[in-house]
Amino acid sequence: MDFNVKRLAADAGTFLSRAVQFTEEKLGQAEKTELDAHLENLLAKAECTRHWTEKIMKQTEILLQPNPNVRIEEFLYEKLEKKAPTRMNNNEQLGEYMIDSGNEFGPGTAYGNALTKCGETQKQIGIAEREFIQSSAINFLTPFRNFLEGDFKTVSKERKLLQNKRLDLDAAKTRLKKARAAEARAAAEQEVRIAQSEFDRQGEITRLLLEGIGSTHAHHLRCLNDFVEAQTTYYAQCYQYMVDLQKQLGSFPTTLTSNNNQNSSSSAQSTSDPSIPVSSSLPTPANSIVTSGFSELRASCGTRKARVLYDYDAADSSELSLLADEVIIVYSVPGMDTDWLMGERGTQKGRVPITYLELLN
Repeated sequence: MDFNVKRLAADAGTFLSRAVQFTEEKLGQAEKTELDAHLENLLAKAECTRHWTEKIMKQTEILLQPNPNVRIEEFLYEKLEKKAPTRMNNNEQLGEYMIDSGNEFGPGTAYGNALTKCGETQKQIGIAEREFIQSSAINFLTPFRNFLEGDFKTVSKERKLLQNKRLDLDAAKTRLKKARAAEARAAAEQEVRIAQSEFDRQGEITRLLLEGIGSTHAHHLRCLNDFVEAQTTYYAQCYQYMVDLQKQLGSFPTTLTSNNNQNSSSSAQSTSDPSIPVSSSLPTPANSIVTSGFSELRASCGTRKARVLYDYDAADSSELSLLADEVIIVYSVPGMDTDWLMGERGTQKGRVPITYLELLN
Protein backbone atom coordinates (compact mmCIF):
# COMPACT_ATOMS: atom_id res chain seq x y z
CA MET A 1 0.00 0.00 0.00
CA ASP A 2 2.87 2.37 0.92
CA PHE A 3 4.51 1.63 -2.44
CA ASN A 4 1.34 2.37 -4.37
CA VAL A 5 0.92 5.75 -2.67
CA LYS A 6 4.48 6.71 -3.50
CA ARG A 7 4.01 5.60 -7.09
CA LEU A 8 0.77 7.54 -7.36
CA ALA A 9 2.45 10.64 -5.96
CA ALA A 10 5.34 10.26 -8.42
CA ASP A 11 2.96 9.88 -11.35
CA ALA A 12 0.99 12.90 -10.24
CA GLY A 13 4.19 14.92 -10.00
CA THR A 14 5.25 13.85 -13.49
CA PHE A 15 1.86 14.71 -14.93
CA LEU A 16 1.92 18.14 -13.28
CA SER A 17 5.45 18.79 -14.53
CA ARG A 18 4.41 17.93 -18.11
CA ALA A 19 1.30 20.10 -17.89
CA VAL A 20 3.35 23.07 -16.67
CA GLN A 21 5.95 22.57 -19.40
CA PHE A 22 3.27 22.26 -22.11
CA THR A 23 1.47 25.40 -20.92
CA GLU A 24 4.67 27.44 -20.77
CA GLU A 25 5.58 26.32 -24.29
CA LYS A 26 2.19 27.45 -25.59
CA LEU A 27 2.66 30.79 -23.87
CA GLY A 28 6.19 31.16 -25.27
CA GLN A 29 7.77 31.10 -21.81
CA ALA A 30 9.76 27.89 -22.20
CA GLU A 31 12.04 26.34 -24.80
CA LYS A 32 10.90 23.30 -26.77
CA THR A 33 13.11 20.50 -28.06
CA GLU A 34 12.42 20.10 -31.76
CA LEU A 35 12.33 16.70 -33.44
CA ASP A 36 14.78 16.12 -36.26
CA ALA A 37 13.54 16.84 -39.80
CA HIS A 38 13.50 13.16 -40.84
CA LEU A 39 11.28 12.18 -37.92
CA GLU A 40 8.96 15.13 -38.52
CA ASN A 41 8.65 14.08 -42.16
CA LEU A 42 7.80 10.50 -41.14
CA LEU A 43 5.16 11.76 -38.70
CA ALA A 44 3.58 13.94 -41.39
CA LYS A 45 3.57 11.01 -43.84
CA ALA A 46 1.94 8.74 -41.25
CA GLU A 47 -0.78 11.30 -40.51
CA CYS A 48 -1.43 11.77 -44.23
CA THR A 49 -1.71 7.99 -44.64
CA ARG A 50 -4.20 7.77 -41.77
CA HIS A 51 -6.28 10.66 -43.13
CA TRP A 52 -6.67 9.29 -46.65
CA THR A 53 -7.01 5.67 -45.59
CA GLU A 54 -9.98 6.66 -43.42
CA LYS A 55 -11.59 8.65 -46.24
CA ILE A 56 -11.08 5.92 -48.87
CA MET A 57 -12.35 3.21 -46.53
CA LYS A 58 -15.49 5.15 -45.53
CA GLN A 59 -16.33 6.08 -49.13
CA THR A 60 -15.79 2.50 -50.28
CA GLU A 61 -18.20 1.33 -47.58
CA ILE A 62 -20.75 3.82 -48.92
CA LEU A 63 -20.15 2.58 -52.47
CA LEU A 64 -20.65 -1.05 -51.49
CA GLN A 65 -23.63 -0.35 -49.24
CA PRO A 66 -25.36 3.02 -49.89
CA ASN A 67 -27.98 2.44 -47.16
CA PRO A 68 -26.61 3.97 -43.89
CA ASN A 69 -29.01 1.99 -41.71
CA VAL A 70 -27.79 -1.30 -43.16
CA ARG A 71 -24.17 -0.20 -42.64
CA ILE A 72 -24.88 0.53 -38.97
CA GLU A 73 -26.61 -2.82 -38.58
CA GLU A 74 -23.70 -4.68 -40.18
CA PHE A 75 -21.25 -2.79 -37.92
CA LEU A 76 -23.18 -3.79 -34.79
CA TYR A 77 -23.34 -7.44 -35.88
CA GLU A 78 -19.61 -7.36 -36.54
CA LYS A 79 -18.86 -5.95 -33.08
CA LEU A 80 -21.16 -8.53 -31.49
CA GLU A 81 -19.39 -11.22 -33.55
CA LYS A 82 -22.70 -12.40 -34.96
CA LYS A 83 -23.66 -13.16 -38.55
CA ALA A 84 -25.83 -10.47 -40.15
CA PRO A 85 -29.15 -11.71 -41.62
CA THR A 86 -29.06 -12.40 -45.36
CA ARG A 87 -31.29 -10.11 -47.39
CA MET A 88 -31.84 -9.60 -51.12
CA ASN A 89 -30.07 -6.64 -52.68
CA ASN A 90 -31.83 -4.15 -54.95
CA ASN A 91 -31.10 -6.03 -58.18
CA GLU A 92 -32.32 -9.32 -56.77
CA GLN A 93 -35.48 -7.65 -55.44
CA LEU A 94 -36.16 -6.04 -58.82
CA GLY A 95 -35.60 -9.41 -60.50
CA GLU A 96 -38.16 -11.03 -58.20
CA TYR A 97 -40.74 -8.36 -59.01
CA MET A 98 -40.14 -8.68 -62.76
CA ILE A 99 -40.44 -12.47 -62.72
CA ASP A 100 -43.61 -12.36 -60.58
CA SER A 101 -45.19 -9.73 -62.84
CA GLY A 102 -44.18 -11.68 -65.96
CA ASN A 103 -45.91 -14.77 -64.59
CA GLU A 104 -48.95 -12.67 -63.72
CA PHE A 105 -49.21 -11.15 -67.21
CA GLY A 106 -48.59 -14.54 -68.77
CA PRO A 107 -45.24 -15.97 -69.94
CA GLY A 108 -46.88 -16.67 -73.32
CA THR A 109 -47.29 -12.94 -74.02
CA ALA A 110 -44.45 -10.84 -75.43
CA TYR A 111 -44.44 -8.48 -72.44
CA GLY A 112 -44.69 -11.25 -69.84
CA ASN A 113 -41.90 -13.22 -71.49
CA ALA A 114 -39.66 -10.13 -71.70
CA LEU A 115 -40.29 -9.31 -68.02
CA THR A 116 -39.31 -12.84 -67.01
CA LYS A 117 -36.08 -12.70 -69.02
CA CYS A 118 -35.21 -9.26 -67.59
CA GLY A 119 -35.95 -10.50 -64.07
CA GLU A 120 -33.65 -13.49 -64.46
CA THR A 121 -30.87 -11.19 -65.68
CA GLN A 122 -31.40 -8.78 -62.77
CA LYS A 123 -31.05 -11.67 -60.33
CA GLN A 124 -27.80 -12.71 -62.03
CA ILE A 125 -26.51 -9.16 -61.67
CA GLY A 126 -27.57 -9.20 -58.01
CA ILE A 127 -25.56 -12.37 -57.39
CA ALA A 128 -22.54 -10.83 -59.14
CA GLU A 129 -22.91 -7.71 -56.99
CA ARG A 130 -23.00 -9.81 -53.83
CA GLU A 131 -19.77 -11.58 -54.86
CA PHE A 132 -18.14 -8.24 -55.69
CA ILE A 133 -19.06 -6.77 -52.29
CA GLN A 134 -17.79 -9.83 -50.45
CA SER A 135 -14.50 -9.85 -52.36
CA SER A 136 -13.97 -6.11 -51.83
CA ALA A 137 -14.71 -6.37 -48.11
CA ILE A 138 -12.17 -9.16 -47.62
CA ASN A 139 -9.39 -8.01 -49.94
CA PHE A 140 -9.70 -4.23 -49.68
CA LEU A 141 -11.65 -2.94 -46.68
CA THR A 142 -10.33 -5.42 -44.11
CA PRO A 143 -6.61 -4.60 -44.67
CA PHE A 144 -7.38 -0.86 -44.50
CA ARG A 145 -9.35 -1.33 -41.28
CA ASN A 146 -6.60 -3.52 -39.78
CA PHE A 147 -4.08 -0.77 -40.46
CA LEU A 148 -6.17 1.90 -38.76
CA GLU A 149 -7.14 -0.25 -35.78
CA GLY A 150 -3.79 -2.02 -35.42
CA ASP A 151 -0.61 -0.59 -36.90
CA PHE A 152 -1.58 3.06 -36.73
CA LYS A 153 -2.87 2.75 -33.16
CA THR A 154 0.54 1.38 -32.18
CA VAL A 155 2.25 4.28 -33.97
CA SER A 156 -0.05 6.77 -32.22
CA LYS A 157 0.69 5.22 -28.84
CA GLU A 158 4.47 5.42 -29.35
CA ARG A 159 4.13 8.94 -30.74
CA LYS A 160 2.30 9.99 -27.58
CA LEU A 161 5.05 8.41 -25.45
CA LEU A 162 7.63 10.35 -27.46
CA GLN A 163 5.75 13.58 -26.77
CA ASN A 164 5.72 12.80 -23.03
CA LYS A 165 9.45 12.01 -23.05
CA ARG A 166 10.11 15.31 -24.82
CA LEU A 167 8.11 17.20 -22.20
CA ASP A 168 10.05 15.40 -19.45
CA LEU A 169 13.34 16.34 -21.12
CA ASP A 170 12.40 20.00 -21.54
CA ALA A 171 11.09 20.18 -17.96
CA ALA A 172 14.41 18.73 -16.71
CA LYS A 173 16.32 21.34 -18.77
CA THR A 174 14.19 24.09 -17.24
CA ARG A 175 14.93 22.84 -13.71
CA LEU A 176 18.65 22.72 -14.56
CA LYS A 177 18.56 26.36 -15.63
CA LYS A 178 16.88 27.33 -12.39
CA ALA A 179 19.25 25.33 -10.17
CA ARG A 180 21.66 27.48 -8.17
CA ALA A 181 23.25 25.26 -5.54
CA ALA A 182 25.97 22.90 -6.73
CA GLU A 183 24.24 19.89 -5.25
CA ALA A 184 20.90 20.78 -6.89
CA ARG A 185 22.65 21.48 -10.18
CA ALA A 186 24.37 18.09 -10.16
CA ALA A 187 21.05 16.35 -9.51
CA ALA A 188 19.41 18.35 -12.31
CA GLU A 189 22.21 17.45 -14.73
CA GLN A 190 21.76 13.76 -13.90
CA GLU A 191 18.02 14.13 -14.48
CA VAL A 192 18.63 15.74 -17.88
CA ARG A 193 20.98 12.91 -18.94
CA ILE A 194 18.39 10.28 -18.00
CA ALA A 195 15.56 12.20 -19.72
CA GLN A 196 17.71 12.70 -22.85
CA SER A 197 18.51 8.98 -22.98
CA GLU A 198 14.84 7.99 -22.64
CA PHE A 199 13.83 10.56 -25.25
CA ASP A 200 16.43 9.29 -27.74
CA ARG A 201 15.41 5.66 -27.19
CA GLN A 202 11.72 6.48 -27.66
CA GLY A 203 12.55 8.53 -30.74
CA GLU A 204 14.32 5.53 -32.28
CA ILE A 205 11.36 3.23 -31.53
CA THR A 206 8.94 5.72 -33.08
CA ARG A 207 11.17 6.21 -36.12
CA LEU A 208 11.32 2.45 -36.82
CA LEU A 209 7.54 2.14 -36.61
CA LEU A 210 7.01 5.15 -38.86
CA GLU A 211 9.39 3.81 -41.47
CA GLY A 212 7.16 0.75 -41.63
CA ILE A 213 4.47 2.96 -43.23
CA GLY A 214 6.32 2.45 -46.51
CA SER A 215 5.60 -1.29 -46.40
CA THR A 216 1.98 -0.45 -45.53
CA HIS A 217 1.72 1.52 -48.77
CA ALA A 218 3.06 -1.48 -50.70
CA HIS A 219 0.48 -3.75 -49.04
CA HIS A 220 -2.33 -1.29 -49.74
CA LEU A 221 -1.23 -1.14 -53.37
CA ARG A 222 -1.75 -4.90 -53.68
CA CYS A 223 -5.15 -4.51 -52.02
CA LEU A 224 -6.01 -1.76 -54.50
CA ASN A 225 -5.11 -4.05 -57.40
CA ASP A 226 -7.39 -6.73 -55.93
CA PHE A 227 -10.21 -4.18 -55.66
CA VAL A 228 -9.79 -3.06 -59.27
CA GLU A 229 -9.73 -6.68 -60.42
CA ALA A 230 -12.95 -7.38 -58.50
CA GLN A 231 -14.58 -4.32 -60.08
CA THR A 232 -13.42 -5.37 -63.55
CA THR A 233 -14.86 -8.85 -63.09
CA TYR A 234 -18.14 -7.48 -61.74
CA TYR A 235 -18.68 -4.96 -64.52
CA ALA A 236 -17.63 -7.49 -67.19
CA GLN A 237 -20.19 -9.96 -65.82
CA CYS A 238 -22.90 -7.28 -65.81
CA TYR A 239 -22.03 -6.26 -69.38
CA GLN A 240 -22.15 -9.86 -70.59
CA TYR A 241 -25.47 -10.47 -68.85
CA MET A 242 -26.98 -7.40 -70.52
CA VAL A 243 -25.59 -8.32 -73.96
CA ASP A 244 -27.13 -11.78 -73.62
CA LEU A 245 -30.41 -10.19 -72.51
CA GLN A 246 -30.41 -7.89 -75.54
CA LYS A 247 -29.96 -10.91 -77.81
CA GLN A 248 -32.86 -12.70 -76.10
CA LEU A 249 -35.09 -9.64 -76.48
CA GLY A 250 -33.99 -9.03 -80.07
CA SER A 251 -37.07 -10.78 -81.46
CA PHE A 252 -39.36 -8.27 -79.74
CA PRO A 253 -39.91 -4.99 -81.65
CA THR A 254 -39.21 -1.81 -79.72
CA THR A 255 -42.33 0.30 -79.11
CA LEU A 256 -43.33 3.21 -76.96
CA THR A 257 -45.88 2.79 -74.18
CA SER A 258 -49.22 1.20 -75.09
CA ASN A 259 -48.34 1.04 -78.79
CA ASN A 260 -49.29 4.65 -79.41
CA ASN A 261 -50.79 5.69 -82.74
CA GLN A 262 -48.81 7.70 -85.24
CA ASN A 263 -50.10 11.07 -84.06
CA SER A 264 -49.11 10.62 -80.39
CA SER A 265 -45.73 9.29 -81.48
CA SER A 266 -45.13 12.33 -83.67
CA SER A 267 -46.12 14.61 -80.79
CA ALA A 268 -43.62 12.89 -78.49
CA GLN A 269 -40.89 13.35 -81.11
CA SER A 270 -41.61 17.05 -81.52
CA THR A 271 -41.36 17.75 -77.78
CA SER A 272 -38.28 15.64 -77.09
CA ASP A 273 -34.71 16.87 -76.95
CA PRO A 274 -33.50 17.03 -80.59
CA SER A 275 -30.12 15.71 -79.51
CA ILE A 276 -31.69 12.45 -78.28
CA PRO A 277 -33.13 10.09 -80.96
CA VAL A 278 -36.71 9.07 -80.16
CA SER A 279 -38.09 5.93 -81.80
CA SER A 280 -41.62 6.12 -83.18
CA SER A 281 -44.34 3.86 -81.83
CA LEU A 282 -43.83 1.50 -84.75
CA PRO A 283 -41.03 1.10 -87.28
CA THR A 284 -41.67 2.94 -90.51
CA PRO A 285 -42.87 1.08 -93.60
CA ALA A 286 -39.39 1.44 -95.04
CA ASN A 287 -38.18 -1.00 -92.39
CA SER A 288 -40.94 -3.60 -93.06
CA ILE A 289 -40.18 -6.81 -94.88
CA VAL A 290 -42.42 -6.38 -97.95
CA THR A 291 -43.15 -2.65 -98.32
CA SER A 292 -44.36 -2.88 -101.90
CA GLY A 293 -46.82 -5.66 -101.01
CA PHE A 294 -48.57 -3.50 -98.43
CA SER A 295 -48.72 -0.57 -100.87
CA GLU A 296 -50.36 -2.77 -103.49
CA LEU A 297 -52.84 -4.08 -100.93
CA ARG A 298 -53.89 -0.56 -99.96
CA ALA A 299 -54.19 0.45 -103.59
CA SER A 300 -56.32 -2.57 -104.57
CA CYS A 301 -58.67 -2.37 -101.54
CA GLY A 302 -58.69 -6.20 -101.56
CA THR A 303 -57.83 -8.77 -98.90
CA ARG A 304 -54.69 -10.85 -98.36
CA LYS A 305 -53.51 -13.52 -95.97
CA ALA A 306 -50.65 -12.57 -93.67
CA ARG A 307 -48.48 -14.48 -91.21
CA VAL A 308 -47.90 -12.90 -87.78
CA LEU A 309 -44.19 -12.45 -86.99
CA TYR A 310 -44.42 -11.59 -83.27
CA ASP A 311 -46.91 -11.69 -80.42
CA TYR A 312 -48.84 -8.43 -80.10
CA ASP A 313 -51.07 -7.29 -77.21
CA ALA A 314 -53.91 -4.98 -78.26
CA ALA A 315 -53.70 -1.54 -76.61
CA ASP A 316 -57.49 -1.01 -76.77
CA SER A 317 -60.71 -2.52 -78.16
CA SER A 318 -60.06 -1.12 -81.66
CA GLU A 319 -56.96 -3.33 -82.07
CA LEU A 320 -56.59 -7.08 -82.54
CA SER A 321 -54.20 -9.13 -80.38
CA LEU A 322 -51.86 -11.38 -82.35
CA LEU A 323 -49.97 -14.61 -81.73
CA ALA A 324 -46.71 -15.39 -83.52
CA ASP A 325 -46.99 -17.68 -86.60
CA GLU A 326 -50.79 -17.51 -86.85
CA VAL A 327 -52.35 -16.60 -90.25
CA ILE A 328 -54.98 -13.85 -90.45
CA ILE A 329 -56.86 -11.93 -93.16
CA VAL A 330 -55.83 -8.31 -93.63
CA TYR A 331 -57.17 -5.44 -95.69
CA SER A 332 -56.99 -1.67 -95.87
CA VAL A 333 -59.70 0.82 -94.85
CA PRO A 334 -59.86 4.28 -96.43
CA GLY A 335 -58.43 6.94 -94.16
CA MET A 336 -56.47 4.46 -91.98
CA ASP A 337 -52.92 5.25 -90.98
CA THR A 338 -50.37 3.71 -93.39
CA ASP A 339 -48.69 1.81 -90.54
CA TRP A 340 -51.88 -0.14 -89.79
CA LEU A 341 -54.25 -2.57 -91.51
CA MET A 342 -57.54 -4.16 -90.47
CA GLY A 343 -57.10 -7.77 -89.44
CA GLU A 344 -59.66 -10.57 -89.12
CA ARG A 345 -59.46 -13.87 -87.30
CA GLY A 346 -62.78 -15.67 -87.51
CA THR A 347 -65.35 -13.34 -86.00
CA GLN A 348 -62.70 -11.11 -84.38
CA LYS A 349 -61.44 -8.03 -86.15
CA GLY A 350 -59.37 -4.97 -85.31
CA ARG A 351 -56.41 -2.83 -86.30
CA VAL A 352 -53.02 -4.53 -86.56
CA PRO A 353 -49.54 -3.01 -87.10
CA ILE A 354 -47.99 -3.94 -90.45
CA THR A 355 -44.50 -4.40 -88.92
CA TYR A 356 -45.81 -7.49 -87.16
CA LEU A 357 -46.99 -9.05 -90.47
CA GLU A 358 -45.60 -10.87 -93.45
CA LEU A 359 -47.90 -10.97 -96.49
CA LEU A 360 -48.39 -14.41 -98.03
CA ASN A 361 -48.70 -15.09 -101.74
